[in-house]
Amino acid sequence: MVTLTIDAIQVTVPEQTSILDAARAAGIYIPTLCYLKDLNEIGACRVCIVEIEGIDQLVASCNNYVLDGMVVHTNSKKVREARRMNVELLLSTHNSSCTSCVRSRNCSLQNVANDLGIYYQDYPNTHIPFTPWDKDLPLIRDNSKCIGCYRCIQVCDKIQDSQVWSMTSRTHHAVVDVTGGKDFSESDCTLCGQCVVNCPTGALRERDDTERVWDALSDPEKCCVVQIAPSIRTSWGEEFGIDQADANLLQLVAVLRKLGFDYVINTDFSADLTIMEESHELLEHLPKSQSGGLPLFTSCCPGWMRYAKAHYPELVDSISTCKSPQQMMGAVIKSYFAQQVGVEPSSVFSVSIMPCIAKKSEADIADMCNADDMRDVDVVLTTRELVRMIRADHINVHDILPSEFDSPLGEGTGAGVIFGATGGVMEAALRTAYHCVNGVNAPDDIFMEVRGSDPWREASYTLGETTVQVAAVSGLAHVHTLCDAILSGEKHFDFVEVMACPGGCVNGGGQPIHEGHSCTAARSKRLYSTDAGMSLRNSHDSPAIKQLYREFLGEPLSHLSEALLHANHHSWDVRAKPTTQ
Repeated sequence: MVTLTIDAIQVTVPEQTSILDAARAAGIYIPTLCYLKDLNEIGACRVCIVEIEGIDQLVASCNNYVLDGMVVHTNSKKVREARRMNVELLLSTHNSSCTSCVRSRNCSLQNVANDLGIYYQDYPNTHIPFTPWDKDLPLIRDNSKCIGCYRCIQVCDKIQDSQVWSMTSRTHHAVVDVTGGKDFSESDCTLCGQCVVNCPTGALRERDDTERVWDALSDPEKCCVVQIAPSIRTSWGEEFGIDQADANLLQLVAVLRKLGFDYVINTDFSADLTIMEESHELLEHLPKSQSGGLPLFTSCCPGWMRYAKAHYPELVDSISTCKSPQQMMGAVIKSYFAQQVGVEPSSVFSVSIMPCIAKKSEADIADMCNADDMRDVDVVLTTRELVRMIRADHINVHDILPSEFDSPLGEGTGAGVIFGATGGVMEAALRTAYHCVNGVNAPDDIFMEVRGSDPWREASYTLGETTVQVAAVSGLAHVHTLCDAILSGEKHFDFVEVMACPGGCVNGGGQPIHEGHSCTAARSKRLYSTDAGMSLRNSHDSPAIKQLYREFLGEPLSHLSEALLHANHHSWDVRAKPTTQ
């Protein structure tokens, strides 16, 4: 152990602890911009500098280790002056158009500058002009706001194994751009959005589709229907200061009604619908995997689907043909639901609120349309876009009274709820597959081995007389390792769940951004506790799902189900084409 003094506080920490971590252990704040623990500890921004007695130069606290007897000052006059100058230099090359920036009020650079009292600039601004970028693309980069922190590069390379971004040119001409100088539409970006949630400024963002929704809401000829993804319940209230335990989903339903939506429905319902189709597909697939074939892979995550098409095309035929819950709900809205409420499908404007940027691209895929070339989902909004709409309409979310979802598509089970966490799709499917094989529901929570924060979990379960080997993985670098192990024969599974984002949809690229800490574990815990408290925890027990099959679909994997709820994944284009609005 090492004992040192930081700002007159004695601190004892293990050897090889960074000064930054030692300070945080003592509750002492040191600002950072480029730092990401264990991922980007390069000291590039020079914002975390500290003064060490006996050393003339200031040092970056993020990548210098503590020494026994060291005396550190984190906010001395020398530190403040140097830190202020470093931030002023960053601002001199940064497009500081904060009033029109999507990250205003939630920008790390803005926060650090405000804390340092930087209210005017001594240095002339020489920021790089905005590089031409197709603003119809789901993901948008603004180089004029980039501070060269490398965080997007490190996350994309080390966490998501996609190598989309790299530093081009050198010295003062250096800039982050698409690797190899490609146009972004030619890259193999999965649109997972992890670069966005880890960017400290507004250099990366999702395409904003809120104006399209405002236009539809004001059109008297449109019947506006909105669906809410399972993981939104864990995050929608965060930017309003609402504790997760108090973020009532039915309050959000009321907020959406106040925004002007005619119908508000629950994607938990179509998650249950996905399970009905996918669990039966799994049982049909088992003889193939049991005889040495490839496992059945889940298809709910469009980031994974884009990654598979780009890097593992040989696996595409083993991916479930089920559309994602978003797309299944869109298809049901413009068929069954339109009949139920007595409107023409062509007049329905279908909106989904998702934790994901890749969902915007998924909704544009040609195979996600009906026989009349009508899109299943017209607009996808991220959680952040939803928050911006609520603020734009000046709705007081704290005082609004809860409102119920519209039936029958507002009903969901616990199995649908847990879709937002890694392992949730796997567990939900196994619950229904168990019932299909054994004729009774599985004991509560027997599939808990597929839960957890580990990026790769394996388990085996017995369905009837068959032992089923399963795996759940999240984070595309781990997906890469798993796929290689399967293809080499090192590993064999019957069923594999893949989520592109580490931790699953609760950590999606469209979720609220919290600099410096992760909400993934808390959001996942909220989903599982909600599931545990529900009276219906299995998709096949849902009265609304039974009604849909009885009145409309017939049975899982029926001809109509195949036409409406399944897709040909070979129609997916891995390139990030502009949306077909």
